[in-house]
Amino acid sequence: MLSDDCLFCKIIEGKIPSTKVYEDDKMLVFKDIEPKAKVHLLAVAKDHFKLLADMNDEQAELVKYMLTKIPAIAAANGCEKGFRLVINQGEDAGQSVFHLHIHILGGETLGW
Repeated sequence: MLSDDCLFCKIIEGKIPSTKVYEDDKMLVFKDIEPKAKVHLLAVAKDHFKLLADMNDEQAELVKYMLTKIPAIAAANGCEKGFRLVINQGEDAGQSVFHLHIHILGGETLGW
């Protein structure tokens, strides 16, 4: 279920444009508009929930599905030599959009 007041839900619905690199019935992957690496993609669940702590069993399966798809998506977008995944959880961690999403960073040697 999507939320009317969520930025990522609006992107999923096509109400806000994005540069999509992958989409299926469970997830959307698009380029971050403020990249922190040469390649910076956002993998967004097509079910609105804010935190891993909020997941039900079905949403946990969705995250598992996303994690299985990400390696091929990353490789197809310039991260053949490796990539980093980041899931910010809460304000103190830097989460700015409260819809579960996974940052995919790579395309270059990343520092700590």
